[in-house]
Amino acid sequence: MGKVTVAVAVIGGAAVCAAAALVVRHRMQISKQCVKSADILKELEEKCATPTSKLRQIADAMTVEMHAGLASEGGSKLKMLISYVDNLPTGDEEGVYYALDLGGTNFRVLRVQLAGKSGIEFQEFAEVSIPPQLMVGTSEALFDYIAAELAKFVADESEKFRLPAGRQRELGFTFSFPVLQLSIDSGTLIRWTKGFSIGEMVGKDVVAELTKAMERQGVDLRVSALVNDTVGTLAGGRYDNKDVFIAVILGTGSNAAYVERAQAIPKWHGPHPKSGEMVINMEWGNFRSSHLPLTEYDNTLDAESLNPGEQIFEKMISGMYLGELVRRVLCRMADEAALFGDTVPPKLKTQFILRTPEMSAMHHDTSSDLKLVGNILQDVLEIPNTTLSTRKIVVEVCNVIATRGARLAAAGILGILKKTGRDTIKDSEVPKTVIAMDGGLYEHYKEYRHCVKNTLNELVGDELAKHIKLIHSEDGSGIGAALLAASHSQYI
Repeated sequence: MGKVTVAVAVIGGAAVCAAAALVVRHRMQISKQCVKSADILKELEEKCATPTSKLRQIADAMTVEMHAGLASEGGSKLKMLISYVDNLPTGDEEGVYYALDLGGTNFRVLRVQLAGKSGIEFQEFAEVSIPPQLMVGTSEALFDYIAAELAKFVADESEKFRLPAGRQRELGFTFSFPVLQLSIDSGTLIRWTKGFSIGEMVGKDVVAELTKAMERQGVDLRVSALVNDTVGTLAGGRYDNKDVFIAVILGTGSNAAYVERAQAIPKWHGPHPKSGEMVINMEWGNFRSSHLPLTEYDNTLDAESLNPGEQIFEKMISGMYLGELVRRVLCRMADEAALFGDTVPPKLKTQFILRTPEMSAMHHDTSSDLKLVGNILQDVLEIPNTTLSTRKIVVEVCNVIATRGARLAAAGILGILKKTGRDTIKDSEVPKTVIAMDGGLYEHYKEYRHCVKNTLNELVGDELAKHIKLIHSEDGSGIGAALLAASHSQYI
């Protein structure tokens, strides 16, 4: 019995030693994973670096491209599109107007009652998701779907929004894709962005397509104004604040518009507007420069996108792509550093499975154990039981990608300030520059929003920063479209 007892004791001791050895090896393995992941993270930080000197170079390059785009059609990657909006809202607009805001994977329909100096008396809206298959289907299917939703919205019009007898309802159409504007109420599609790809629509008049769809659906609406979302945001911002000079969208996609002197637009061949000004839709998402801190992740994302070689700036700063960039970095860490175990989690290989809202939530997790990060990794990517060190690496990847995007957006704004001479203090009468900001990325991603503001202040300096203000123009593009429909009404 004693021998058996000894044997059992020896076997038990060996088992304990073996278990201890396994724990040590496991810890060493985790350590190696973290070290390799840290190396990949350090490399990412270096390639995404945006020191002030680089941001100034990017802003200068933006200014150069703005000049070239204003000089001639096709003179720059920046389209610098003439909007035909030469008068922004004054606050005197009255009546009931509709707006359709098509900006990405959702669209909004609005109905507003304008009451002159009293402002917006009533407004109602509905938001509708676009089925993914319609984003790559036919133009008729897409516009019929939109017109059908418009028909439902108009049919639900309450008594207080009734128009006088014989008066046709008028609509401002915010179409947030590159369009060559032909007049205030017509324009041909240059190309799709933000996941849309309907080839037959390119080169067609988007107002004509919407009008035909509304006729098929029996909707009695006239499109009075076709505007880009940034132009709409600029109009909506100006309605509330006379110092609004620039509008920037940071949402699914990204773009900017600003007020330019008519004399500074060499490619404008029409009569100079009485105001002496013209709103320019920059289409800055298509900006690119050798100074942009592009990485292997950006290059592969672009190569595998629906529009390779296009919208490079947008792919670095906007909500559609930030989460996907994070996924690509994590995928490399999983593959080369076994960050999530011996195999790459299958879900992590799925493009665009990690959306920017989840990235934002992880970035904002302030709990000591980063529990929310763990939950998102498990729920979205099906990666269970992650360690705290792994979660910290994930948060840092989110931080690097978001910070680069926000700082590049601020550099773009500086480029506009430089082009319009508002980047320096030349005399005691410094014009106040208000920048209307809109888009879900700017509105909901707090760290990103704060970084944009802080970086712009860093670039212009404390003294000038006192004269530059970023304001959130909530739903500015939709309200702005309704306002521009009012100012270009057939009944005025």
